[in-house]
Amino acid sequence: MPGFNIITEEKIKSGKATDIYFSRMKEILEAKNKNPQVVAEITASTRGILAGLNEAVELLRDKPINVYSMEEGTFFWPNEPVMAIEGDYLDFCELETSLLGFLCHNSGVATKAARIKKAAGDTSVLSFGTRRQHPSLAGVIERSSYLGGMDGVSNEAGAESIDIKPSGTMPHALVLCFKKQEEAWRSYDEVLDKEIPRVMLCDTFSDEKEEVMRAARELGDSLDAVRIDTPGSRRGDLKEIVKEIKWELEKNGFEDVEIFVSGGLDEEEIIRLKEYVDGFGVGTSVSSADPIDFGMDLVEVNGESLAKRGKYSGKKQVYRSKDFKDEILLRREPKPKEKKPLLKPLIKDGEIKRDISLKKARKKVLNNINEIPLNESLTT
Repeated sequence: MPGFNIITEEKIKSGKATDIYFSRMKEILEAKNKNPQVVAEITASTRGILAGLNEAVELLRDKPINVYSMEEGTFFWPNEPVMAIEGDYLDFCELETSLLGFLCHNSGVATKAARIKKAAGDTSVLSFGTRRQHPSLAGVIERSSYLGGMDGVSNEAGAESIDIKPSGTMPHALVLCFKKQEEAWRSYDEVLDKEIPRVMLCDTFSDEKEEVMRAARELGDSLDAVRIDTPGSRRGDLKEIVKEIKWELEKNGFEDVEIFVSGGLDEEEIIRLKEYVDGFGVGTSVSSADPIDFGMDLVEVNGESLAKRGKYSGKKQVYRSKDFKDEILLRREPKPKEKKPLLKPLIKDGEIKRDISLKKARKKVLNNINEIPLNESLTT
């Protein structure tokens, strides 16, 4: 069939975007007149940053259920519940596939973005990766990237969806269309709004250092930054290339020109380069981040604590100290001293009880970025 392969919002909300065994289970339960009251908990096998509550709320709202969850932007440890749903099972069983999809994908991107931002420190990092995913996911990727700490996003529609301005430079195709670097750089400066930073791509036809100095002489005080995006097959030691560029700019009176690097970057490379670089464009490693492996499991059925092998039964709460040491207890057990509960009411009898704020979630990540244990295997 012609058209885009996009599942409609209506099908997602109605439970059609589900694994078939949930539909078959629902048919069996209805035929046998069974609709147990359950508690279902969502846990992950890895650590990460929780994201996607905005979509989860849209999916679960107006259902006769109660939902408790951690706040968006919260760091979580493996095997602790980030969300709990209470209600009659037939009211939400077919939504599990979509709910997990929202949380797994969003949290995966946000977690990787936070790892990248933690590695970059005070150096600016932009999300450049939506071209590596289905375009219908641009809003998902850019929101989660920004939530995870990225300083800006490149996709126009994605930026619009989170009410920020898109950020970007120029493509190699612009230089190729003019066939001459100077003409492309000059045209960029002449045509575009003066509020747009003058960041010139300097690796299209010749040596990066040579092109950088040509751009600096061509645009003079108008030049804000240069971007290096050389393919890995032609790159050599990028750190040495950037150090040479920085040296030449400073020794020739262009010390205010910043250096921006993009192309195949991950945490290790960012750590190597950040001393000499003013900004990074990170694409595939964030937009194609592995999803967080969340699962949803019943832990209580008709008031009885019950769980499958490998899972802990009973309705739980997660308590956290200031140093991110968590304690998982049954909700009926006494609250530990000097620890705060993380699972808070999100939906009560179908009514949303908490605002889902991207700004607040991003602030939570950035406020804790240096303390959350995400990059413990990396060194600076």
